[in-house]
Amino acid sequence: MHLLIPAAGMGRRMGSECLRQGYTQRNKLLLTLLGKPLITWTLMAAEVSPTINWIGIICQLEDRPDLTAILAELSLTKPVQFIQGGASRQESVYNGLQGLPQDAQKVLIHDGARCLATPDLFDRCAEALFQHQGLIAAVPVKDTIKIVDEAKFIKDTPDRNRLWAAQTPQGFDVKLLKECHEKGRHLGWEVTDDAALFEKCGFPVLIVEGEETNLKVTTPVDLALAEFILRQRLGNSVDAVN
Repeated sequence: MHLLIPAAGMGRRMGSECLRQGYTQRNKLLLTLLGKPLITWTLMAAEVSPTINWIGIICQLEDRPDLTAILAELSLTKPVQFIQGGASRQESVYNGLQGLPQDAQKVLIHDGARCLATPDLFDRCAEALFQHQGLIAAVPVKDTIKIVDEAKFIKDTPDRNRLWAAQTPQGFDVKLLKECHEKGRHLGWEVTDDAALFEKCGFPVLIVEGEETNLKVTTPVDLALAEFILRQRLGNSVDAVN
């Protein structure tokens, strides 16, 4: 299974944490969590996953020296390739698809900011992808959701039992996803994830149950939550990790 990790953004909402760690501008995936860069935790999970055999990191040129140093320290057994990032996540994934090996038939796409995804989640998504054209990891919504108008008055309350919060990894047939991206570029579609492109093109997308701990680290509060989750997960081994 091939894995693409979009890692080309700056994470502007992480500004205060960047300053705390001594950076005025910083790719948030290079910020540290329990002494290791965020992307390191994702790479370690991918290394442990028996279904993943190739990793592509979609990044900007200025981040490659730092990422190269991270990879040197990890000494992964699986091949890792850098792919030039774009101006948006959608463009970055498009570039990532072009950078896949010629024999790639299925691909998982996982946001590097979701650094707590487990090897088990990667494996469950990969196994399901062998039977389906497209899928996403997701969890049932717990809160009551309100649909509002422009003035913030409630217009509707959808049935919570049919609502799921999308996560990554998301997985797709490579040929079909490339076609969807090409169509999206031609028609000017702007989407927030690859599943939306797949849906717009009329292809089915399966839900694979995700993990409650698979949060997206976007703000300093998320980083604090991620640290708490990791400390609970690692227990007495935290000191060894550091």
